[in-house]
Amino acid sequence: MMPHIPQILIAAPASGSGKTAAACALLTALRRRGLDPCAFKCGPDYIDPMFHRAAVGVDSCNLDLFLTPPGRLRALYARHLAGHGAAVVEAAMGYYDGAALTDRASGWQTADTLGLPALLVVRPGGASLTLAAQIRGLLAFRPESHLAAILLNDCSPAYADRLAPLLEGETGLPVVGCLPRLEAARLPSRHLGLYTAAEVDDLTRRLAALADALEANADLDRLLTLCRRPVPAGEESPLPPVKARIAVARDAAFCFCYPEGLDALRAAGAECVFFSPLADAALPEADGLYLPGGYPELHAEALSQNAPMRAAVAAAVRAGMPAVAECGGLLYLGQSLAGPDGKSWPMAGVLPGEGYRTKGLVRFGYAALTAEEDSLLFRKGESFPAHEFHHWDTTAPGAALTAQKPDGRAWRCGYVSESLYAAFPHLYFAGAPQLAERFAGAAAVYRKENHHADV
Repeated sequence: MMPHIPQILIAAPASGSGKTAAACALLTALRRRGLDPCAFKCGPDYIDPMFHRAAVGVDSCNLDLFLTPPGRLRALYARHLAGHGAAVVEAAMGYYDGAALTDRASGWQTADTLGLPALLVVRPGGASLTLAAQIRGLLAFRPESHLAAILLNDCSPAYADRLAPLLEGETGLPVVGCLPRLEAARLPSRHLGLYTAAEVDDLTRRLAALADALEANADLDRLLTLCRRPVPAGEESPLPPVKARIAVARDAAFCFCYPEGLDALRAAGAECVFFSPLADAALPEADGLYLPGGYPELHAEALSQNAPMRAAVAAAVRAGMPAVAECGGLLYLGQSLAGPDGKSWPMAGVLPGEGYRTKGLVRFGYAALTAEEDSLLFRKGESFPAHEFHHWDTTAPGAALTAQKPDGRAWRCGYVSESLYAAFPHLYFAGAPQLAERFAGAAAVYRKENHHADV
């Protein structure tokens, strides 16, 4: 018989309900109890997992049913959970909100795919009995809602004591407690969501304060009993011999990289070596280059002033080193990039286009990328899921690929060749491992052709 451990999805009726604060509070509390929890995030989110990592000390894993087939998503979940004593999955947006006004890739579909109970985080605000009506609607919206309990957020203990019996009587769901408003534990936000975990002052103290408040005002023992589930069976896959090195940009400017995507590259035979376009003067010895997204626009001046690195990256791409540049990486390869003050700074200069700030989100959301010709990652006629989320654009975004949203809207984007993928859409190697295999394979060929020493 498989052991049972606490496994729960944190959901809410809408964005802004406090899911990240509740998830981090619960993760910190579970860690204090010695349960060695692991964390997951629904949807294409880079920032919330940084807070999860701060709470538990290990990488969080994204679970996205637009970017990942259900069977592979179950395997990702089982592999990341292996060896841990609890799992907390943070949903995105409202519980049933998914791609293109459907429930696809929603928190609910993730709970349904993995068989997870859901903790509904609600802010009472100015509602009482109406809140019960809303929760009953969530319970009845699908034949199996997976909702298991309620947590009242931004709610005083005194009001929670009055509200809990009403909600339990009207909905049948247990109210396991509340998380009072804590200004000292607030997690600040900006144009791409929360500030990154590394930028929040006294984050450890803030997370501790959240956990203190949760433990003082919620019945965690009751919650953990409600959400115990069998540990899913997973398969161990030993890593193959290393056949190439891929240099991965990692610093404050390039911080949007899925850990499980790097794992997919390792599973394809690549060793990932990290470098900083902000601080390092040269690329590490490598056979491939990965420039993920992040906030290069906030560091445009510093990136520009590191002329040796800009020159090294440009030389590598021009020499045909296999390179993947997503979103911020695309902006870095362009001619120039404007900072928040509007002043433009020279970039690597490999691609045309000048990066500039827009008035809002640009081409936001999921899309399918289709190729018309063979290239580094794509084969003619293939389509792969991707996502975009950016407030900066470029005067020359490219036109090598067709991107189509689930609602049918489409546009051209990106630059591709036998050695390059550079476009705003972020790819998900963990959901499409053949992309990782092609990237690693091309790096191995480049290594052989350039007579690099054995890895």
